[in-house]
Amino acid sequence: MSYANGAFAKTQALVIDSNATSRSLMTAQLRELGVGHVRQATRTRDARVILETQPYDIVLCDYYFDGSELSGQDLLDELRREQLLPYSTVFVMVTGEASYAKVAEAAEAALDAYLVKPYTSAALAERLASARHRKHELKDIFEAIDGKDFGKAADLCLARFECRAAYWLYAARIGAELLLRLERHDQARELYEAIIAARTVPWARLGVARTEVASGNLSAARRTLQTLIGELPDQADSYDLMGRVQMDQGEISAALATYRTAATLTPGCLSRQQHCGTLAFYAGERAEALKMLERSVAQGLKSKLFDFHSVALIALMRFDAKDSKGLKYAQDALMMGMDRAPKDRRLQRFDLLLQGLRLLLDRRLADALSLARRFAAMLPDEDFDLESASLLLALWVRMSRQDIELAEMDDMAQRLGLRFCSSKSATEVMASMSEGHEPTTQLLRDAHARVFAVSETAMRHAMRGDARLGVMLLLDQGAQTMNAKLIDMAALVLRRYRDRIADPDVLEPRIQQLQDRYARTSSQGLKAARAAGGMALRG
Repeated sequence: MSYANGAFAKTQALVIDSNATSRSLMTAQLRELGVGHVRQATRTRDARVILETQPYDIVLCDYYFDGSELSGQDLLDELRREQLLPYSTVFVMVTGEASYAKVAEAAEAALDAYLVKPYTSAALAERLASARHRKHELKDIFEAIDGKDFGKAADLCLARFECRAAYWLYAARIGAELLLRLERHDQARELYEAIIAARTVPWARLGVARTEVASGNLSAARRTLQTLIGELPDQADSYDLMGRVQMDQGEISAALATYRTAATLTPGCLSRQQHCGTLAFYAGERAEALKMLERSVAQGLKSKLFDFHSVALIALMRFDAKDSKGLKYAQDALMMGMDRAPKDRRLQRFDLLLQGLRLLLDRRLADALSLARRFAAMLPDEDFDLESASLLLALWVRMSRQDIELAEMDDMAQRLGLRFCSSKSATEVMASMSEGHEPTTQLLRDAHARVFAVSETAMRHAMRGDARLGVMLLLDQGAQTMNAKLIDMAALVLRRYRDRIADPDVLEPRIQQLQDRYARTSSQGLKAARAAGGMALRG
């Protein structure tokens, strides 16, 4: 049967399979359906680079790859969650009977379609047509998302769920993601629970835990996740979210153990491998950290999914080992990223760190001090985040071990602590970067205590009837320290006690201005590559 003049005539397809016979068969079937252009890839690593740089209408991908730890599902997960696959792309997973159960479960949640070998051209045509029809049916939702009208998109999803219209389960998952993004946590939880009542699916139960995390109820999230992990020990996303909860509660070692499990379940997943390596660094497990992070560089340096923070941590470890060759290896890797994005301020800060380490290793101490001061001068920048602060601290701590007079180090450490040590998690990350330098560690912990004390005092003022005084305290201290938590708390107190404050309309613009400058910067100790268990939404 020929479809050359039909629906597939203008489409482009990518076939990903390590087996030459299977690749040839899938390519022939697509051409029989009339697909205009078909490209082939033998490895998931190559396919990832191809899909990062060029969109395809159809992707046929095998689930299992000989000699590779990265499965087709791992590839799809990373591309979807890093928003590197447009909604228009139909991704079809091809699987043998042995992996059918895993693929079927994934298909219910995020795949467009799946096929079990052997299959016919007619079956392939039916799957492609069905997937494209679903995209057409939900076009209004996707158009609203593309237009960044997330409220409208969420309402359309809810309406489809309520009347059980076509593809209601898929729409419900999109709707729940949108409600979380809109911080309508109660509605998101209600929707996830309604999905569970209608049809129990693991991602909906994980969604309940995500709403609990988003609303700050970490204890409830932990209980939900413990139950879910006990029942479904092979679901890696549950470990991702549990690790985040443990990090938020300052339990770095426990989070590392949890992320180790997630990485073991998906050994080819680049983002989990980097995440686990970074946590190992913070936990002081440097041999493990170096092994995992250098493995990530070897496997994923050319990928858009690669996070160059790994290179910064490798450089620190190679410097500590007085490994000049290893440090050069890290510098060369970073240059690849800077060649692609020379104006990226984050990469520029990594470059400052690596240059400083090189100068210290070469005993050019005066030049190293000058560069470290340039790095420290960036502290007031609006985009200077916890990650930047931790690397700045790491450089100065290593300088303190040299024959250099560092009169300003204590002042800088205190400023870093007052701005970024807002939570137990952030404080533990910063303390780990102080490398046992006790005076610096103590300054960081004192700063955390001071931030906590200011928050407590402001809340006492508000609860005792002087909410304006509480807001002003948070505003003044937030502006002075650039601390995002204090600024956000000022907004929270103003919102909660607005009717008891004489001039809320005067205070609100001041808070908004500070939030725009400082509170939009991530305060997390780790770059969150994706929402655990989440469905990727553009915009």
